[in-house]
Amino acid sequence: MVLFLVGHLAGNSSIWGGSNALNSYAFHLHELPALVWGTRIVMGLALVFHVVLAIAVTLRNRESHPERYAVSRSLRATFAGKTMIYSGLIILAFIGYHLLQFTFQATPGLVISRDALQRFDVYAMVSAAFHTGPIVLVYVVGMVALFLHLAHGIQSVFQTLGLNNAKLLPGFFAGSRVAAVIFLAGFAAIPVLIFAGIFAK
Repeated sequence: MVLFLVGHLAGNSSIWGGSNALNSYAFHLHELPALVWGTRIVMGLALVFHVVLAIAVTLRNRESHPERYAVSRSLRATFAGKTMIYSGLIILAFIGYHLLQFTFQATPGLVISRDALQRFDVYAMVSAAFHTGPIVLVYVVGMVALFLHLAHGIQSVFQTLGLNNAKLLPGFFAGSRVAAVIFLAGFAAIPVLIFAGIFAK
């Protein structure tokens, strides 16, 4: 799932090359339907599996201590770690909205047009959408939730694999936060800069 985010961010970043760069990327991507649908199916199954496991772990944790502790002292637990289920739910809702908007084009007010080369004008659609404050807010909230989820989730993968000794864990801890910041900045910059008029069509 993290590798998918890397690829998705790389593709989205083509917007900084202007309308031709983004529209060309989208056009050539959809010339590879096996890749597109294969990725969608794999990521859909991975997401369902992830959600099911997350719910199971959350319920098991609650069953293990149904009553709250009189005094709660967390030595290593972080805010990101304590709110994984909530950031996950926000991300799940965001994914649904994002797919409805840009994949299925089912949300109102989208600019649907073609560019000079008769390709679907993804650039115009994205640019127009991110000139709307509430839409930008949805994306920023979604990316903050993604940041929190990844900040804890990436290093948790290594702990799950047993790589959690005193020497390695600080590096994984720092690396997960660096990766989370890169994703936050990379994804959130697009709607924020377009809305601010710093980068727009």
